[in-house]
Amino acid sequence: MDGSVWEGLLAKAAQVQVPEHLKSRMDRGEKLRVKFGMDPTAPDLHLGHLVVLDVLRDLQEAGHTIVIIVGDHTALIGDPSGRSQTRPVLTPQVVEANARTYFDQIYKVLDPARTEVHGNSEWLSSMDAAGVLQLMGKATLQQVLQREDFAERLRTGSPIGAHEILYPFNQAYDSVAVRADLEVGGSDQLFNLLFGREIQRGYSQEPQDIAVFPLLEGRDGSIKMSKSAGNHIGIAEAPAEIYGKIMSIPDHLTERYLRLIGRLPSSEVDRLLTLGPRDAKAALALRMVARLHGEDEAVAAEEDFRRRFRAREAPQEMEDHRPAQPDDLTGTMVEAGLASSRGEARRLSQQGGVRINGEKVTEASFSSFENSDVLQVGKRRFVRIRLSE
Repeated sequence: MDGSVWEGLLAKAAQVQVPEHLKSRMDRGEKLRVKFGMDPTAPDLHLGHLVVLDVLRDLQEAGHTIVIIVGDHTALIGDPSGRSQTRPVLTPQVVEANARTYFDQIYKVLDPARTEVHGNSEWLSSMDAAGVLQLMGKATLQQVLQREDFAERLRTGSPIGAHEILYPFNQAYDSVAVRADLEVGGSDQLFNLLFGREIQRGYSQEPQDIAVFPLLEGRDGSIKMSKSAGNHIGIAEAPAEIYGKIMSIPDHLTERYLRLIGRLPSSEVDRLLTLGPRDAKAALALRMVARLHGEDEAVAAEEDFRRRFRAREAPQEMEDHRPAQPDDLTGTMVEAGLASSRGEARRLSQQGGVRINGEKVTEASFSSFENSDVLQVGKRRFVRIRLSE
């Protein structure tokens, strides 16, 4: 086994069920069937999905078979995970339309030539009443009602649709149908993944190992990223939108985003964090747009953001200043009345209080002014550099 794959999985995972068993299988060189299920309840994937998709790509690169289950049948029921009320039932037409959009987005991360794809309608839509009864006989109602969401609804008197009981059975049967060795998912899927082990035992299969991963918070900084909450950053969104939305996440989430979806060595994350939240977010935004849309689009999105940021921060009117020496930052600050002395100018830049076109600058990092640069000191003092008439 490539140790980096195992270490990468553990670094992200919130929990791995029977980790010793899973590691020993990988160490023996077994090629596992790794299941990941997605219900097409909305047409767009978001950056939160990358937490798991990146792990799947690593496993795929190590030679394991990635089996994507599109829940075109279970989506008609609706996953009750984390729900305080019954989901609205989707029509087959909506489910089909949503499912079609998934693959262009998934294949931004996974290699389509090495990805096995199934809709669970392949086996569930043809299951007759006797088959459904046989499936439901593999576990008890008490086991299903132990789910946190069901238990909470029972406690509060909120209704539980009888059809919702079918969801965990159907989702678990997917593991039987594809003979899954390992199933991965978000931490909100823990019950479903464990239930898959139970149902596999009922059909005399070796139960799958499971790994669940943290849920990435959305741009509001409090609840998990989702389109319904309006706090998502879509994988298929325009480059400028992705860049700008990443720059808008709360500072306290910067490290979490870098570690969960940045695909960077820990040492590089540590280095970026020393730059401060804004510069670290800018590095992440550039990297994510490059991954999803290419380097050229990433550079264009970065420049677009900087242009809009400068336009938003700088006042419409400001004094012009022609520096005596364009390569002399501290001297120019004194000339323009933005500092009383070179010493004060140097201290201001060292403390992060000097910006050119919205970007922090120090005497060490400065090279020379260009025509129309905006020199800012503090929050309210601006001059526009003029090098020619």
